[in-house]
Amino acid sequence: MTVFLIILVILLFGVAVWQMNRIFQLAQIRPIGHADIASDKDNNSQGYLMLGFLAFIYILTILSFWFWGGTLLPESGSEHGSQIDNLMLVTMILIFVVGIITQALLHYFAFIYRGSKMKRATFYADNDKLEFIWTIIPVVTLAGLIIYGLFTWTDIMNVDRDDDPLIVELYAKQFSWHARYGGNDNTLGDANVRLIEGINQLGVDPADPNGQDDKVTSEIHLPVGRKVLFKIRSQDVLHSAYMPHFRAQMNCVPGMITQFALTPTVTTEEMRQTDHIINKVKNINEIREKRSKELVAIGDEPLEPYEFDYLLLCNKICGVSHYNMQMKIIVESEDDYKSWLAEQPTLAEQLNK
Repeated sequence: MTVFLIILVILLFGVAVWQMNRIFQLAQIRPIGHADIASDKDNNSQGYLMLGFLAFIYILTILSFWFWGGTLLPESGSEHGSQIDNLMLVTMILIFVVGIITQALLHYFAFIYRGSKMKRATFYADNDKLEFIWTIIPVVTLAGLIIYGLFTWTDIMNVDRDDDPLIVELYAKQFSWHARYGGNDNTLGDANVRLIEGINQLGVDPADPNGQDDKVTSEIHLPVGRKVLFKIRSQDVLHSAYMPHFRAQMNCVPGMITQFALTPTVTTEEMRQTDHIINKVKNINEIREKRSKELVAIGDEPLEPYEFDYLLLCNKICGVSHYNMQMKIIVESEDDYKSWLAEQPTLAEQLNK
């Protein structure tokens, strides 16, 4: 390792000496027409290339929306999702408008003021008016976006206990999720990672009466139209509870409980019947069918057809199997939810087996 570092230092020193020599050469007065000095032909070609690149990024942007616009998320399946989407739309419109204008000006000025032997650059030491304009406009724009975002975030995160939200715990660990329901009393029992043992994978305190009727499940069922307050914990590293179709995300931090509330407005079955999801499922299954034929040809099992489900994902790179950390979310009617929950064993029943 020492020899390697010595060789690396020598190489870097040689590069530095070569670069310094190059700088000294460029600093010397060159005769007109020297190869290191840009000619009018060079400046013209670079100017036209700037215009060409401007056209390229505009065309690429249009084609991206044309061909891949369908990969965007469908309409939100939660009550607050429209607020998130509106905030995103306003932000993106501002970014695109400003981006289109500034890119056009940047490349236009690079073209129109390209170097020429017949032109001489004018130097301005300062311009207080211009500096004020290009400072105050971004400040006002960003302040407006931040205030809009803060009001939206406050409105979303404000949970009124009078709404009687359903309490659900999301428990993250490498590389899986568990959900815990509070049972008939809708109250979660105390939990601590130090109490994890055997079947008690979430560390629920068996001595806490509120934890006796808790129900731990491997998928999430939510009643449509009822507010749900998620209490989020992590056993090991930083995870992120991400439910894209509900426009919801919250970090899962070891040693603390975070929370996020939402109200599902579209059942799983209703979402499956939307045009966006129908087209998406069709496209995915066409790809899977083609791939299945290739797998069968080499003696492997074919892929199963894809069916849409809401998903809880981890949106933090939490380890080698991060990509596989997901859990199904089923939004259904209140009656179906109650029937499913009644079938789930309580923690006390599991521990006493």
